[in-house]
Amino acid sequence: MFKHEKLLLHPVGVERPNPQYAALLQEQLGGGNGELKAAMQYMSQSFRIKDAKIKDLFMDIAAEELSHMEMIAQTISMLNGHGVDADAVKAGEIESHVLLGLNPGLLNASGYSWTADYVTVTGDLCADILSNIASEQRAKVVYEYLYRQIDDKRVRETIDFLLNREEAHNQMFRDAFNEVQDSGSNRDFGTTKAAKMYFSLSSPGPNAFAGNPVQPPSFAQ
Repeated sequence: MFKHEKLLLHPVGVERPNPQYAALLQEQLGGGNGELKAAMQYMSQSFRIKDAKIKDLFMDIAAEELSHMEMIAQTISMLNGHGVDADAVKAGEIESHVLLGLNPGLLNASGYSWTADYVTVTGDLCADILSNIASEQRAKVVYEYLYRQIDDKRVRETIDFLLNREEAHNQMFRDAFNEVQDSGSNRDFGTTKAAKMYFSLSSPGPNAFAGNPVQPPSFAQ
């Protein structure tokens, strides 16, 4: 069961309309590393998790990602200038003008529709958590790119908050992985000598010009 609280998780605002930037921000609403993708991925993964604490973690983060999606959508709406006026808005995300009445759509920055193909679910807890850690890291990178391309202080405040929450989720998933790392695919595979062998196939290697042989990385025994 879900309950909608009208108060946003964090206040959002803009100093001025900026439809060009609204188009960029669409990436975090309907893109492959965006908030809807994260919410659907963590929720979908949670359905067969038997560990109650980890299941709750996945669902809690998924619910928060939906709140992030709401924040991004509200910000995009403000950046678009609210009113449907093609003459006043010289550039922006085309679909929002001709199809959506400037409503934030489930589209990425290029105008492509959100798809469930963005969502990764394997049924293996170790693999899914590692995928989630990577998802949070990629989302953080996109927010960093977006932060650098706007000087609107209010928008930057929103992005800064979301950046910090991505980092928090990243750490939560890392902590969860530490608890389950000896289960699932980590337990079933990688137990033979071949799992600890290193093949140096780079020739010349990074140290070859100094006359030093390439040393393989060390693996715990």
